[in-house]
Amino acid sequence: MTDLPVIAAVDLGSNSFRLQIARVTPGGGLLPLDTIKETVRLGAGLDENKFLGIEAQNRALDALSRFAERLRGLPPESVRAVATHTFRVASNAQEFLPEAEAALGFPIEIVAGQEEARLIFIGAAHSLPMTKETRLVVDIGGGSTEFIIGNRTKPLRAESKQLGCVTWSQRFFPDGKITPERMAAAELAARGSLQNLVNEFHSGHWDRAIGTSGTASSLYELLELNDYSPQGITPEGLDRLRRALLSARSVNKIELNGLRADRRPVLPGGFAIMAAIFDMLNIRQMGVTDGALREGVLYDLLGRQTDKDVREQSVLQFLRRYHVDQAQVARVSRLVQELFEHLMTESSAEISELARHLVMASRLHEVGISIAHSGYRRHSAYIIQNADIPGFSRREQELMARLVIAHRGRLTKVNLGEFSREERGALACLRLAVLFCRARQDDLPAVIGFRRNGQEYTLELEPGWLEAHPLTSHVVAEEIRIWQEVGVTLNVIPAPLA
Repeated sequence: MTDLPVIAAVDLGSNSFRLQIARVTPGGGLLPLDTIKETVRLGAGLDENKFLGIEAQNRALDALSRFAERLRGLPPESVRAVATHTFRVASNAQEFLPEAEAALGFPIEIVAGQEEARLIFIGAAHSLPMTKETRLVVDIGGGSTEFIIGNRTKPLRAESKQLGCVTWSQRFFPDGKITPERMAAAELAARGSLQNLVNEFHSGHWDRAIGTSGTASSLYELLELNDYSPQGITPEGLDRLRRALLSARSVNKIELNGLRADRRPVLPGGFAIMAAIFDMLNIRQMGVTDGALREGVLYDLLGRQTDKDVREQSVLQFLRRYHVDQAQVARVSRLVQELFEHLMTESSAEISELARHLVMASRLHEVGISIAHSGYRRHSAYIIQNADIPGFSRREQELMARLVIAHRGRLTKVNLGEFSREERGALACLRLAVLFCRARQDDLPAVIGFRRNGQEYTLELEPGWLEAHPLTSHVVAEEIRIWQEVGVTLNVIPAPLA
């Protein structure tokens, strides 16, 4: 058992930070080993300009430093850290992110709302019986709420809304006072935010509703322990809880069995959101499961280490959606992978991930042609950077978009300072692969070698190939001039005869 791999998920939410460590079982399941929760309330640190304050940053860094001690010794490919709503909206998130990563000791992915929803559903599905019923999963977080409809472990429809228990409590109950007017305003605003979800998420589209994470679990316990509802979360139970909250008049005076101290300040906002969800989506009863984002991250990480990487399926779906030339995709991706393997002689988890993203970028580089052939690389890069692509973080999509927008044209128009040394090498591989595949035929050169020495790249091809392809030879000469303009020497030469 001790030789089996250990993986870890870090969930950086707007209310709480959570760390989950699990061992992979021989059958491909997960055996939980350790769970750590820190109530950070990161979302409470945002000011009116969405600037994340120093106090909130320090709370986050302290929690991440403690997580780092528990994660020490795990390889990078065995840990995945995801950040959600507050990182998505904070105006200074990009400045704070390097500090957070340094404290944790691992990269942190800021995931889009749709990706967060997908991971939540995976986590919830693995904690529930595998039945044929269609489920609605609702996750009320600190800064956002995710809605997912799916079967078994497959999400079919997902949405993320910017309303959460921390932000709603701050907005409508800033001093902790609970009045009928404030509660009515909080519920009305939540219903307004949910209005465009009704057609696709109402009760006619699913068989069972499931709540996940802190707000749903807390409400479930409060209704049960105070005899407000014997069968999960119900409209009748919520009505009784609403009366109790209004009677207390303040969060500090709420006397309810099962109410934890860390949940007290955000209870009114979370309650208002849940009440609005029940009303708008016509929910009559909601169960609760412990499986949520961090469990979804673990199972997704497990899939990346096997042959079930959802990113592969996402790329295939995009190729079909945008009617991309599959034969050309295969040519370019094969050649770009061959070039990269020649160029990168060292081996590391970071290089392996870069290779994966390079190949995926090479497969997606023509998705913009379906919009317009002229300037297609700009359309491709825009789609890659801004679309919801399941399995990818924002950082991954930004990297692929940077590679794609620079895969043709003048490099003087590209900010090469945004590329690391390894990423510049990957860009060289992509540009050369696209260049040699320009004729869209399988008559490609055999790559004998590709090496780098400082600012000089040398590509060795099979003898005689360039002479037999004068048009490509002419384009190669232009590519050499393009690299010279940015201070890089590119040599494309025939390999010496044996």
